[in-house]
Amino acid sequence: MKYVWSTGTHVGRVREGNEDSVFPDEPGSSEGPTFLMVADGMGGAVAGEVASRLAVEAASADPPEEATPEERVLAANRAVVDATREDPSLAGMGTTMTLVQLDADGRAEFAHVGDSRAYLLRSGELRLLTTDHTLVHELIELGRITPEEAEHHPHRHLITRVLGLGPIGVDTFTLDVEDGDRILLCSDGLNTMVSDFTIQQLLDTDQGVDPTAWALIEHANTAGGLDNTTVVVIDVSR
Repeated sequence: MKYVWSTGTHVGRVREGNEDSVFPDEPGSSEGPTFLMVADGMGGAVAGEVASRLAVEAASADPPEEATPEERVLAANRAVVDATREDPSLAGMGTTMTLVQLDADGRAEFAHVGDSRAYLLRSGELRLLTTDHTLVHELIELGRITPEEAEHHPHRHLITRVLGLGPIGVDTFTLDVEDGDRILLCSDGLNTMVSDFTIQQLLDTDQGVDPTAWALIEHANTAGGLDNTTVVVIDVSR
């Protein structure tokens, strides 16, 4: 399989700094294996920026070839934890991470922590691949609130699992990709401002990965741009 991608990140219209990080930070292509990721930091002041940067640097370092996506995310977690131990002023910082490894044989291996997301557009249909590690998602699973109520819940931004606060469980799964698939990784600055319906419409066009990535970011900013927005758009072909 051949993979072509573009990445983009924007501070938005409200925040002063960008706590998101993305890898790689420029367009590219590969026949695999290759890996791409987004991370959304938190922690106040510059700590969120530090957490996401350290996580991406650790996850994108050059471990042995047999390193799995899960092992890369765990390495990112250790890097953030270690930085907090070395500098107490960074205590409490953390970051999400959604990472995909694209293999030459057409396997996409995902590792995920937090509320950044991975989507798949296939044959015009959009599917959310990841599970948000948030309080409202847990309440939805328990039947306590509806998805519509979750959109306005006072604690909708409370994340229940992030890198940097200690030992962590990583969601992992594998997807067999097909010719014509389009994969999206994004920070929640996109999906909290832009509906899945609109995301589907923006992805399901003949536009290339670069204009599509920036169209998604532009829509998030037009809707208010309340958070940093980071996206990775990947096209799959034979």
